[in-house]
Parts: sequence; C-alpha cells; structure tokens
Amino acid sequence: MLEEMMQGALSHLEEAGRYLTLQPEVLEKLRYPKEILTARLMIRMDDGSRRSFVAWRCRYDDTRGPTKGGIRYHPEADADEVITLAFWMTFKCAVAGLPYGGAKGAIRVDPHELSRAELERLSRAYVHAFASMLGPERDIPAPDVYTNAMIMGWMADEYASVVGHPAPAVITGKPIALGGSLGREDATARGGFFVLNHLAVGLGLNGGQKRAVIQGFGNAGVHIAQLLHEAGWTILALSDTGGALYDPAGIDPAAAVKAKRQHGSVTAAASDGARVIGADELLALDCELLVPAAMENLIHADNADRIRAGVILELANGPVTAEADQILDRKGIRVIPDILANAGGVTVSYFEWVQNRQGWHWTLDEVYARLQQVMTREAQQVWDLAQEHSVPLRTAAYIHGLKRLGAAIEAHGTQNYFNG
Repeated sequence: MLEEMMQGALSHLEEAGRYLTLQPEVLEKLRYPKEILTARLMIRMDDGSRRSFVAWRCRYDDTRGPTKGGIRYHPEADADEVITLAFWMTFKCAVAGLPYGGAKGAIRVDPHELSRAELERLSRAYVHAFASMLGPERDIPAPDVYTNAMIMGWMADEYASVVGHPAPAVITGKPIALGGSLGREDATARGGFFVLNHLAVGLGLNGGQKRAVIQGFGNAGVHIAQLLHEAGWTILALSDTGGALYDPAGIDPAAAVKAKRQHGSVTAAASDGARVIGADELLALDCELLVPAAMENLIHADNADRIRAGVILELANGPVTAEADQILDRKGIRVIPDILANAGGVTVSYFEWVQNRQGWHWTLDEVYARLQQVMTREAQQVWDLAQEHSVPLRTAAYIHGLKRLGAAIEAHGTQNYFNG
C-alpha cells in the first residue's frame, strides 16, 4: 500500500505536468527525494534496559528553500511513507507560496507504550542522530502524528546542546514560552476553514443544510469541529480510534472533547438520539461535508463509491487514494486537496520561523489575518486553474505548485539554456 501511495503521488505530478510547458529535468528532479537518512535510536528505558527504535528523515527537495516537515511517532511508520509525505510537503509549501522545500521524519514507535521520561529520551535521541540534517537554514521539523509542542521543545533544546547555542528557529510548533507562535495549535484546521469559506459559493455550500462528518478527532479534527460548530454547521458524526458517534440532531464538540479526555473516546459523549456506528457507516453518511482528519488512505477504491458527501476537505495527508479520486470525480464529489486544505499548519510554522529569526512576536490577530490572506489567495488561484483547465481541484493544486517548483528548478539552468 505504501508503494502504491508514492505511485499515486507521482501520478499527480505527471498529470499536472501535462498542463505546463516544462523542461524535462523539472519532472526528473521531482520524481526522487534529494536525501533520506535512516538511524537506529538506542535509549535507556525506565526499567534500566535499553531498547532501539528505527527512525527516518527525508529531505525531498530544497530548490525553493530549506526543507520543512513534521516528525511523526507511529508503530507503522515506514521509509516509503516518509518519502511520500516529504513529496507532499514539497508541493504543499509551493502551493502556499512559502520559501521552503519539503521534508518529513518519523520514528516507528507506539508513543502510548512509553513513559513521559522515555518519550523525552527518544525525542532527544532523534535530534542527536539527525543533527547534521537539521538547521534553521537547512531543515526545520514540526509536530505531526502523535507529536506535540512539548516534544518540539525537547528537540529544540537538544539541538541547542548539540550546536552550543540557542537556535529556536530550528523547530516550529514549540510551546509559546519557548518561542512558539500564537495560532499554531489550530492552524491546520483554521487554514482549511478559511479555504472552505472562500470556496463555499463555488462548491455549493452557501445555502441549504450544512451537515459535517469528521473522521479523526485529534488536533485538526477537534479544531475544525469547533470552527464549523461556531459557524452554524451541524456536526453529524465524529470518530476517533475508540469508535464513531452519530447524532442526527448534532454533536456538541465541547462535549465530545470532554468525553474523550475523561473516557478515552468521543463515543462516551452519546446522548438521547445518538448511537455508536462503524467506521464504514460513518464514511457513507449523507452530508454536505466530509472531513478526513487522521491518517492516509482512508478513502480507497473499495469504499469510494459509498461516499455521499458533497465536498471532502482533506485535513489529513493523503486520505484519498488516486483510484478513489477518479471514482469521486465521476460521482461529482468535490475534493479540496490536502496540499491546499491543510497547508495552514505549515504556513503558521513559517510565521513562527520568521518570528524566531526576527526576534519579534506577532499578536494572535496578526497571525490569523496573515493566515487568512495566504489561504484565500492560494485557494482562489487553485480554483481559477481548475476552471481554466476543467480539472479537479487536486490537479489544479498540483499545477499551481508545479508551476512554482518548475520556475525555481529552471532558474538554475536547463538543457536548452546550456545548449544556447
């Protein structure tokens, strides 16, 4: 499946290339990662034993600037997954117009099985192993699946120990007290919310019922549920690793957050009229908006035909496979692609990096205003390309990103240039 995921990602690259006049070396450069490093991290466990964990860092392309990308802790992490995620980050940064390339990192571990002290030792071991790849002007990590501000703070501190001086700009998504940016916590969801609102009329979401189904109730899922609820949407269903909850009258996100905190799952928020449902049933619910906010490959060839949402907002990375994309397009379901929809996270990470380098912190209102400006500007350009070429929004987003990447690669000189 992971090899198929990368092949699907590359198919979007090749498809976008059909709509642009590019030199052959542009696509050749973007088909392969610049570098990937694998390391074995050995840490002391609380019981005195030592245990090893395999870890990766991939810098896919740095043509447009230092590479940027999160670090995830997951028991099924894999090198192919890391490479694919780094590829997506390359395009996401280009779509958002950020002066970054794409990167990604991972440790194959179930963080729930580690104590907090073991988690700190593992996080510091990661930075120590990959310190030569990192740096404020080389490669800048951030949080991802099962990592958070505390972990980023440990990593920034470890990097400072390695280089011998504080370097807060090396890591984004840090605690506010350690140089983090206001607005970073809900940036992924808020950026997607800005895009959704900006494209609402064209997507047919400006009138009638507004029912949303959210798969995944981590950081992005929680915040998009709150934003949609406050905007008058009915949260029809929510799910997390403990199960899915459906309520035709609507779910209060605050109650779901409380239930998850106290009982471990949103299903504990069930009230009169609500019921626990399966993951497949959740995806097949009749609604105006489906928000995949967890992991990759959620919607695939075997279940795409059962999707009944009018619009899909991809807050997760790669939740729809290439095969499923074709099925959804035939059904008339509009997909706001991940490289646009969830670019709010890396955009505010960029803001944090800028603030750290300037030694100047912005207000929350400034962060939100700048984020909205970026997201609506790029959403409009993607929408315009989709109309111009009569293509799905995903293809339009890849055309948009590839245009910027191609210009940067060609600016170094091409075969045509060197042949006069």
